[in-house]
Amino acid sequence: MKRVCVVGSANVDTVVRVDRHPNGGETVVANDRTRHAGGKGLNQAVAAARLGADVALRARIGDDPDGAFLRAVLITDSIDPSGVVAVDAQTGTADIAVDAAGENTIIVYPGANGSFTELTGDDERAAAHAAVVLLQGEIPLTAVAAAARAGHDGGATVILTPAPVQPFPASLLDLVDVLVPNEHEAVQLAGVDDPLGAACALSSAGRTVVVTLGASGSAIARGGAITSRIAAIPTRPVDTTGAGDAFVGALGAMLALGLSIEQAAETASVAAALSVSRAGASESMPRLDEVNALLAARQP
Repeated sequence: MKRVCVVGSANVDTVVRVDRHPNGGETVVANDRTRHAGGKGLNQAVAAARLGADVALRARIGDDPDGAFLRAVLITDSIDPSGVVAVDAQTGTADIAVDAAGENTIIVYPGANGSFTELTGDDERAAAHAAVVLLQGEIPLTAVAAAARAGHDGGATVILTPAPVQPFPASLLDLVDVLVPNEHEAVQLAGVDDPLGAACALSSAGRTVVVTLGASGSAIARGGAITSRIAAIPTRPVDTTGAGDAFVGALGAMLALGLSIEQAAETASVAAALSVSRAGASESMPRLDEVNALLAARQP
């Protein structure tokens, strides 16, 4: 398998479990508090690696215990950590509350991620030599755009998760081969109320759009039209944190393997379903044998 290069964020997540989310000015008592590796970049890297991809993560962390914790996670999952650079800032964090239905609220402190404003020569070469480059919006867009350019010029498939939603410049979007928003992000980006209509609008510039629709599965749009629908995998959610990253990491891994976008999206749906059935972000990412077993069970 050719390499997947992830350029993005790496955080330490603190997760508290509550019966329900508090209203404004209200205090609720948590049932549990745990600490996990997270950040969209790291989550997607772990998701791709656990499905067998050769993965390199390019990220920025602090020279602190949290940064050391994240390095250990990468090594455990056989992810190349050479591009994870320690800077003079605290490692990024995310404070996550998960309710009894598995729904979450997240507050992110960028920390070292905010210093990732430009790529080093090694970062550029890693993106240029990859088969797939995975990007998100949790680091400054100057670095995202530079990675997209390096990947595009090197012939990689450039995949962008447009989260958090922000004004992504056209010069960046023009370098993206596959845009993967969720239904809410698609609506905000396109300014269209219907997620499928939004996906069609976003695909009219020549790129492929894979919009995730929660319990309704996902849809693939090309050339201004929906070309495929992927059914959701029924599951009982435990924690939806990282589900989108499981989907995108799996999608990137399967595209690097040479699967079609439809086949890759089918595998990604299975990976996302498995991820929401357990707690945590990076820890919830499924392994290849689990995904293959569920895929086999779904065959007629």
